[in-house]
Amino acid sequence: MRCKAFLVGAALTTLALAGCGRPANPVWQGYLEGEFVYVASPLAGKLDTLAVQKGDQVAAGARLFSIERISEIASRDQAVAQLGEAEARLADLEKGSRPTEIEALEARLEQARSAAALSSLDLKREENLFHSQAVSESEYDHARLTHQENLRVVDELAAELDTAKLGGRADAIAAARADVQAAQAVLARGTWGVDQKTQSAPRAGLVYDTLYREGEYVAAGSPVVALLPPENLKVRFFVPETDFAGLKAGDALSVFISEGAAPIKARISYLSPKAEFSPPVLYNRDNRAKLIFMIEAVFSGQEARDLHPGQPVDVARAGP
Repeated sequence: MRCKAFLVGAALTTLALAGCGRPANPVWQGYLEGEFVYVASPLAGKLDTLAVQKGDQVAAGARLFSIERISEIASRDQAVAQLGEAEARLADLEKGSRPTEIEALEARLEQARSAAALSSLDLKREENLFHSQAVSESEYDHARLTHQENLRVVDELAAELDTAKLGGRADAIAAARADVQAAQAVLARGTWGVDQKTQSAPRAGLVYDTLYREGEYVAAGSPVVALLPPENLKVRFFVPETDFAGLKAGDALSVFISEGAAPIKARISYLSPKAEFSPPVLYNRDNRAKLIFMIEAVFSGQEARDLHPGQPVDVARAGP
């Protein structure tokens, strides 16, 4: 069981204190505990670069390690090209025909209008000649039908010109826009994959351990660096039942790291709701003094940033 030695030592101390009477300011034994931040990549690969070593102090945002990312970079570049293609297709559909094609349609429309105007004049002349019986009915019908055909050509070319200016159909444009959005999503995923192959420190702290060496294969989600931010270092100590009732969260404490050194200020952050026995004992009314409670405290400032988990400490109430 983790820190069993500390637990037994704490129990012996508390029993000795209980046998000698309660001192005015009791001292409890404990040790330093760290809550580590394990930095990993969600993607697997060979560890290319390990930018830190055990014991380094790093700032937030400092690069920690990089994993090979050739495949991810290729996927991202492919996504960039696909997005460009989709955007070009959408732009082509939205702007319609090219200017030269529109100019050609406009020229054909002008020709058709001129032909319609000329056939209108021919029709009037044929109509006058027909009424004076100078031409046959067949010639008059030919002029009339020719003019009607010219008018239909004008209408047809005008509609084609309007369509050319509109661009692609609404459903085709909607499909092209969907293709652009899909390409953007693929690019975002590819960019994320490239970024995840390089990990930085989420918080400032001590590089407590490095779990891989350069060249080794790292499984997806496997931690490479263990960080210990200074605010994640805490004190864990044990008090007898007789002292536990007088403590509460937020109480100020003095933590003694070594004899003769100035104490470090801390405050209680957690009190265990469950009692433990100093083994071996049987639970009865006579040995209740052997009940102990685990308490955790956090440091108030940055004085403890150079301390390490596992260091034994003595804890007492802070003086006035």
